[in-house]
Amino acid sequence: MSWTPSSWREFPIKQQPHYENQDELKAVEAELASYPPLIFAGEARNLKAELARAGRGEAFLLQGGDCAESFGEFKASTIKNLFKLMLQMNMVLMYSTGKPIIKVGRIAGQFAKPRSSDFEEIDGVSLPSYRGDIINDIEFTSEARVPNAKRMIKAYNQSAATMNLLRAFARGGMADLAQVHQWNLDFIQDHDIGKKYEELSTKIDEAMRFMSACGLDIKTMPQLHQTVLYTSHEALLLNYEEALTKKDSLTSEWYDCSAHMLWIGDRTRNLTEAHIEYFRGIQNPIGCKVGPSMGEDELIGLIDALNPNNEEGRLNLIVRMGADKIEQYFPQLLARVKKEGKNVVWSCDPMHGNVEKASSGFKTRDFENILSEMKQFFAIHERMGTVAAGIHLEMTGEDVTECTGSQSCAITSDGLSSRYHTQCDPRLNAKQALELAFVISDTLKKAR
Repeated sequence: MSWTPSSWREFPIKQQPHYENQDELKAVEAELASYPPLIFAGEARNLKAELARAGRGEAFLLQGGDCAESFGEFKASTIKNLFKLMLQMNMVLMYSTGKPIIKVGRIAGQFAKPRSSDFEEIDGVSLPSYRGDIINDIEFTSEARVPNAKRMIKAYNQSAATMNLLRAFARGGMADLAQVHQWNLDFIQDHDIGKKYEELSTKIDEAMRFMSACGLDIKTMPQLHQTVLYTSHEALLLNYEEALTKKDSLTSEWYDCSAHMLWIGDRTRNLTEAHIEYFRGIQNPIGCKVGPSMGEDELIGLIDALNPNNEEGRLNLIVRMGADKIEQYFPQLLARVKKEGKNVVWSCDPMHGNVEKASSGFKTRDFENILSEMKQFFAIHERMGTVAAGIHLEMTGEDVTECTGSQSCAITSDGLSSRYHTQCDPRLNAKQALELAFVISDTLKKAR
């Protein structure tokens, strides 16, 4: 079947809202289609080339950011703190591995969320589930939960403003290695994990002085003063994605210009449904979540559908099994993909398979389970002679209390209510994310 940006509409689809006003929906889609792209096709091609290096073990993918962006918490300081955290984790990983780190944020478009149930019940009242700010509102009222197509326009505008700020941070001096000490967030710097980062920063300062003493003019080297942060999100709401799908003027190929990289969730990866149909036609690097329900034949069929030319860097398989299931299910899938000679980028999402309900009633994730799944992921790859190419985290640069445990901030079940701010799923705070980066760096260093 020939592909078009709208051919997905001929297929069954899951996790989609029902818009009561179809005329308004069509008007919004037409307006979005007239807007400028948020990213450029050449940038997506650059990311694909970098991901190809990660798949070969020549680079490492760091993908992280918000569970779900919100309209109400849209602040420059929040974006800035996440950017700083990504830079800190980048330096920790790059210094220990000696490899370039590909930084991809879950940002500037991560507004739609799949849900396990179509309805949510509180105190005997049942309402449609909150599906992300691009669709409806988190407030628990019947009016707030009605899908509103105009929210797509607001999501685009917020994404455009976020992209503008990220590009300014990346090119305007904040990423300068001379500022490496300034990346330490205020609430981290007096803790052990912040001090550990400061020690690394001092070593980087010494290396910079050494290069200068060798006669290198480091002021003229853009690699030391600028960086690139790519954007990504789960392409769940296909009305929005189609509207921002544009034909590249250089190659005449179709790109989803809402983000550099898009991924398919574990709930919408059915081979005969709309999301696979849409994804097979766009030329961005794409991802697909791989959960414990994935069968070997299904995975090979999915790879063939999404990457029929076996192109390096095209497909990122994001493993999200759970700490208690990854050893049982993942090795067989990995062995089959290796046997078939498929070029994929394997990354680990140790977040989504480890959600639990704390005794205090909050949904949380325990840091030790996150750590365990991540370590098992790397150990399985080492045992099988394959490449563990990256990590995928739900995290924030804010000082939240959403995930329990870790040495850097021993959050208990009773302490979750202190600063539990997530729109949907619990996130690692900055201390926990930085601590995890140090553990990953030690793991990669040993493997090297």
